[in-house]
Amino acid sequence: MSQRAKALRGRGLSKPSKGARAKLRAHFLANIGRVMDSKELAEVSGGISEWARRVRELRTEEGYQILTNNDRANLKPGEYLLESKKPLPAFSRAISKETRSLVLDRNGFTCQMCGAVAGEPHPYDEGRKTRLHLGHVIDKSMGGTDDLANLRAICSVCNEGAKNLTTDRPSARKLLIQVRRATGADQVAVLEWLQKKYPSRGGK
Repeated sequence: MSQRAKALRGRGLSKPSKGARAKLRAHFLANIGRVMDSKELAEVSGGISEWARRVRELRTEEGYQILTNNDRANLKPGEYLLESKKPLPAFSRAISKETRSLVLDRNGFTCQMCGAVAGEPHPYDEGRKTRLHLGHVIDKSMGGTDDLANLRAICSVCNEGAKNLTTDRPSARKLLIQVRRATGADQVAVLEWLQKKYPSRGGK
């Protein structure tokens, strides 16, 4: 065992009786706001080869806000940071990967609340890239289900503030009103985006 692993165990952050995921969870919660690298997390997990998968499970299945360089420009590849001890509502394990892919594709890999696109800098927080989750149109605490019709793509930023709010999708009329109010340059940007998204309809 390395000196680093011994030190971690001495601090009560690594116990042989725990599974790798539980060890990682405890370590993140004991180090909220501190940047940790791959080597440290691999040692905390007990040296298993799939430690990164356990970290992803903490993020996607349990909802912990574990950030990487895909979320924060100031994080280097291989660095991780837990923002808060309170997990975001995570999508149910009953929702299959196929359903998740279908919902994201149906929503154009775009947040249905703010319009942020997966992988691009977030319009309300340009220091982090947009990461999409599955959200509920009607929250489960208000009787919503995991049915396909009640699922939508939602980004981390909106998910943090959405709670039990339900936002209606804008109608064509409302969208046109907003476009007409925009500057000429922004209207051209909207046109170019639509032409790129729907190239086959350009001549219609």
